[in-house]
Amino acid sequence: MRLVNFLKNVVKEMKVVTWPNAHETRRDTSTVLGTSIIMAIFLGCIDWIVQWGLSFLA
Repeated sequence: MRLVNFLKNVVKEMKVVTWPNAHETRRDTSTVLGTSIIMAIFLGCIDWIVQWGLSFLA
């Protein structure tokens, strides 16, 4: 019975959820991709600088 009650509650809650529209989804996806690319470039630069600095110790 607990599983049945749980599933009924899930269905009820899913009807209350406000889903994002297409424009919001595109905007959020662009934000995530842009942030990921910027962070990848930033971390790549940091890695290059550290490798360059460590090359003097070798």
